[in-house]
Order: sequence, then structure tokens, then C-alpha cells
Amino acid sequence: MMYSPGQANDSINIAIGKFSGSSLDGWKEKSFSGSTNYRFVTTDGKVVLLAESNGAASGLFYEKEIDLLKTPVINWSWKVDKVLKDAKETTKKGDDYPARVYVIFSGGIFFWRTRAINYVWSNNQKIGTTWPNAYTGNAQMIAVRTGGDQAGQWMKEKRNIREDYKQLFGEDIDSADAIAIMTDTDNTGGHAVAYYGDIYLTSH
Repeated sequence: MMYSPGQANDSINIAIGKFSGSSLDGWKEKSFSGSTNYRFVTTDGKVVLLAESNGAASGLFYEKEIDLLKTPVINWSWKVDKVLKDAKETTKKGDDYPARVYVIFSGGIFFWRTRAINYVWSNNQKIGTTWPNAYTGNAQMIAVRTGGDQAGQWMKEKRNIREDYKQLFGEDIDSADAIAIMTDTDNTGGHAVAYYGDIYLTSH
């Protein structure tokens, strides 16, 4: 579905990323290898968050206890310039994505139980494909978009976090603990540019 970077007509219950207001309030950076450059730009008549990675991997995350019984649906929009065509995403050397939005579920003091769902703009996996992250089975990947056919176009996404969690981990979940975004190219040494519109949670 083509989409402008603004929000949909759904009533917004919880705003997570207010990027159209040039705001990163509450967001923090986590570096894994170097720094992805995140900055606000105006494109298609809207203010959005641009992410540019040159062989680097750092993400932005927003910690918040999320009641998935009330607001299980995550909504966002994104656009990529291109994909990393030769990346083999199921391997450590190919674990790079031009854009990803992920939800983190903390294991609390049982830190080894911390899990994550990664909604990715895949380089080459079919839409709907799921697979464990190359580094840890506690992070599961879902190809929401794939390939370069829709590069340069704004796409709107809507996912039910509870339903996806049950599909991926085989358990029910009532809450989540953080939302994150990342554009990363550290394993392939490539270059990627992505744009993120507002992120928000709704009841349906």
C-alpha cells in the first residue's frame, strides 16, 4: 500500500515516535558497531526521520511499558532508497537491513529471556517469511516488505504484536517494554538510507 509519511485516520491511543514534529523525546541511541546517522528531513511535504548507515549499526529505542491488552497494534510508515541485494539474512555476515522496527519484551532479572520481534524491510526474503535472528533465537524476524520494487515509495504498516508474538514464540504476551528502529549495514559493509514516519499504537 502506498502511503504518505503522515498518520492514518485511526484514532491514536499511544504516540511512540512523533517524528513529524521533529521530536526524539524519550528516544535513546544504542550502538552495536559505529553509528547510523539519524536526522530529521522534510520529504514529500512531511517531516520524517532519515537514517543513513555506512557500514555501521546503531539503533534508537523508546522504553515504555506497553499494555498489549489495550493497544496491541503497532502502526508506522517507512521508505527505503534501496536494499542490500546480496545480503544473506539468515547468516551473521548478512544480518543487515535497510529498515527495521522492532518490539522488545524484557525478561526482567531473567535477562536471558528478553525477546524481540523484528519487523524488517527484507533484502530478499518473501513477504511473510519468519526466521530466527542469526545471532540469537530470542529475536525473531518477519519480512514485512521485501526487495527493491517498492523502493522510493512510502509504505504504511500495521501489525498486531500479540498475534505475531504467539505465532513466533508459541506463547501469549500481555505487555511489551520498548520499541526500536534501526538501519544497519555493519555486517555487509554496505550503505543504506531509510525514512521513518510516525510510530503509534492502537487498539485495532
